[in-house]
Amino acid sequence: MAEQVISRLRNWITNSNLTDGDRFPPERALCTDLGVSRAELRKAYLVLETEGQLIRSVGRGTFLSKGKKSIKGGGIDKTIMSLAESTSPLEAMNARLVLEPQMARLAALHATPKHLQDLRQLADQMREAASWQRYEDLDRDFHETIADAAGNSLLRAVHKIINRVRLVVVWRKLETTDQRPPETYHSFAEHDAILSALEQRKGGEAYSAMQDHLESTLAAMTAQH
Repeated sequence: MAEQVISRLRNWITNSNLTDGDRFPPERALCTDLGVSRAELRKAYLVLETEGQLIRSVGRGTFLSKGKKSIKGGGIDKTIMSLAESTSPLEAMNARLVLEPQMARLAALHATPKHLQDLRQLADQMREAASWQRYEDLDRDFHETIADAAGNSLLRAVHKIINRVRLVVVWRKLETTDQRPPETYHSFAEHDAILSALEQRKGGEAYSAMQDHLESTLAAMTAQH
């Protein structure tokens, strides 16, 4: 069913009057047009976002990507989609475990006050998220901001590839709902621990906090199977 939903969305985009940079209609309306649920539509969005066909902005909406290109054209997008087809959720999480703790260590040294301010705002917003989709968008921004703060452009590029593969691999396989995360969700406190270490410029603690967070997420994932 997932591939059918993605195909419907592709066809809708092709036949729509949207031009580069235009905003998509509200999710509820598009779900009605496509005959799909909001959870199915959001999974399709993730796939097309990874392909570079659209851009999702937290709080603003979904937009047709400027200068969009077909996945058939090759390049990094084709590589990412190929990796996503051959990567398991476990492999995606293990790749994060190799990279992200070290990036957190570097971020403790190089993060600007603006990075730390943005991370604090994201951590607060995640606690107030009205749906899992909203939480997932904010969580992605949280981890990408840490990658930016690490101050290493090559590691940032590697992180981007891993994260884009993860988005397709993990969320394509999970069932999402419109419910919000529970107040006791483990990631809230774990994000706070990471941020506290970054704010105190403690690289070793940032490394450990990120490692603990990803291992906890991995444990929660495997417990579902």
